[in-house]
Order: sequence, then C-alpha cells, then structure tokens
Amino acid sequence: MLQASSLGLMRRFRDLEGCTWEVVTGRESWGAFFAIFVPSVPDEGMRQTQLAADSWADAQRELEAADEHVLGELLARSTPKTLD
Repeated sequence: MLQASSLGLMRRFRDLEGCTWEVVTGRESWGAFFAIFVPSVPDEGMRQTQLAADSWADAQRELEAADEHVLGELLARSTPKTLD
C-alpha cells in the first residue's frame, strides 16, 4: 500500500511472519538516507536500513519502486533505530 504523509511517501507491507510495517524515508544529520520501518505491534522496535540514494527524491523513488520482496530484504538487513 502506498500513501502520502506529511513527511513524504509511506509504504505499508507485511513481513514473512505476518507483522505489518510502515516504511518511510528518513535522513540522518550527516546526509545519509534510510528506510525507517515502524511496526504495527509496539513490542517490535523501529528499525532502519541505509539506502543507496544521494538525495531525498532518489530515496523516495527507491521506496516507491520497491515491491514487498524488496521491502522484506531491506527489513532483513535493518538495524534497530534508536531515538537518541
């Protein structure tokens, strides 16, 4: 599912275990772009995977073009997202 949010593109998909995730584009202070995974179940933590994109627009296009298989691969490579 593809939706627009105030922060840009938001994708929703189910992983292989059936958990629903929302995926948005994020940017760190040093300029790297990430896929940020927000779980529908609060017990799961937020996760992130760095994207190859050089710009916000490229990161948005990368997530928009990704099918559920690619989103699952990004999630599998993800690391916990801390809010520090």
